[in-house]
Amino acid sequence: MDYYQILGVEKTASEAEIKKAYRTLALKYHPDKNPGDKDAEDKFREVSAAYQVLSDPDKRSQYDRYGRVLDEGGFSDGFSATDLFEDLFGGFGSFFGGSSSKRRQDAPMRGSSINIQRRISFEESIFGAEIEVKVKQKHLCTACNGTGAASGGISECPACAGRGMRMMRQGSFAIQTTCGNCGGTGKIVKERCSSCRGEGFVGVDKTLNINIPAGIENNMTIRAAGEGNAGLNGGGSGDLLVNIIVSPHKYYRREGNNLTAEMPIRFLDAILGREVVITLLDKTKETVKIKAGTQVGDNIILKGKGVPDVRGRGKGDLVLELKIMLPTQLTEEQRKMFLKLQKLDDDGMYEKNRSLWQRMKEFFS
Repeated sequence: MDYYQILGVEKTASEAEIKKAYRTLALKYHPDKNPGDKDAEDKFREVSAAYQVLSDPDKRSQYDRYGRVLDEGGFSDGFSATDLFEDLFGGFGSFFGGSSSKRRQDAPMRGSSINIQRRISFEESIFGAEIEVKVKQKHLCTACNGTGAASGGISECPACAGRGMRMMRQGSFAIQTTCGNCGGTGKIVKERCSSCRGEGFVGVDKTLNINIPAGIENNMTIRAAGEGNAGLNGGGSGDLLVNIIVSPHKYYRREGNNLTAEMPIRFLDAILGREVVITLLDKTKETVKIKAGTQVGDNIILKGKGVPDVRGRGKGDLVLELKIMLPTQLTEEQRKMFLKLQKLDDDGMYEKNRSLWQRMKEFFS
């Protein structure tokens, strides 16, 4: 499913262009405008799904990179495409002659999600981990069952006579809108609940263990389904969204699923070659062969020693960037040996780099 194609926009589309495209298509395919049309209903859900992802910078970034959103849950747990439409258009769902806001007065409403940020170490991002997070969730107040009113403290809204909707006439047109006095509930709270102070929710501290998958990248988001705030009227709870920030490493850096690290070697090892044992990020030992005649800019690549793909599609490589170290201090004996070597120096030693050697001679001649 190509979300950009569904909305009819380019991948470079701005936030305003995406929003405009969604509004146009949502109006066109809204169920209230197409009663009984299953195709229109399916299309409406498609454009709503596309907008839900492309209007969120983090989700859009994941979608652009991987073709989907990490741990994407679609429209489960009480989410409705009509909810998204009415969040964007307000009470205009009834413009088409229906009374969707009235129908939804007592409909299940999914709880809001909780967004937090958590920093993890470089090693935890590579190998995976289980971290502990503390969140404050909104739970339904048991004293008032989420109404926000004391016992007997609710009355019928006088402005809409309990219907939750009000009729507005403009010439020959009659438009139904949500009652602003009661917010579409048809009820007015006369006396607030003392337990939740009229909020309908109470804050509850909760500690959760979150699994960090091996290979997760910086700024990815992990979703813990149902660990957000409670819903209303039997609607499901929202989600906990944990944005992951990966701390940089002192020696390693990540490029896609590859790991890169600088490996200093002595200039004599670059000339003569040598085998050395190094310790990798996972603390295992690896024997690395430095070939004789190693040049500045050469690398050693260890296949499969990089980062595991977060979705289980193999592992990247470890790239060792060889940095040749030259001596900065010499003893008198060492200096004499290098002077002797200098006299033995000839063009044949640089045969494999003849073109570079020739250009250097011409430059300094």
